[in-house]
Amino acid sequence: MRRPHLADLPKVELPSGYLLRDFRDGDEGAWACILAASFESEPGSFHFGRMMAACPCYQPDRVKLVFGEAGEPAATASCWEDARVGAGSAILHWVGTHPQHSGRRLGYWVSLAVLHHAFTLRCRVAYLRTDDLRTAALKTYLRMDFEPVCSHTSHADRWRRVLQRLDYPVDRFEHILNGPLTPL
Repeated sequence: MRRPHLADLPKVELPSGYLLRDFRDGDEGAWACILAASFESEPGSFHFGRMMAACPCYQPDRVKLVFGEAGEPAATASCWEDARVGAGSAILHWVGTHPQHSGRRLGYWVSLAVLHHAFTLRCRVAYLRTDDLRTAALKTYLRMDFEPVCSHTSHADRWRRVLQRLDYPVDRFEHILNGPLTPL
């Protein structure tokens, strides 16, 4: 998916009782806890050092965390700059909300915070990858003005099915779905 502009991002307004901040040393367990629960994986499936810190574009301020009122980890998102998608582009990455905090739009708010940060880094476009079965995530990204990217001949039909399943107007994206493939 692609958000073609970052200049008009809405203000981040977390629900009452939540705190948003940058990643700090010692937050590795909170990050892993959020993602393991969010992706219904075994504890220990997510290793911050291997999956994040080892990446050449890792910087702590590009990883955002949301904590609940009692200090429990609630949501996370991060952004990378990656030359493969072009200069001035960010990749929204590893977005997750702990199921105990679902329904509060925390994935939306933490992703929005990451996009604001990407904009301060002079990124003007954002990309992300997600699975077409992740209905809640897709709704969030569409609400954030991300649009489909078709980089394979199967993508247009898959996107039509996804948009119909989400009861989202397919005609809004027909120019993309009927257009040329976008190399990534």
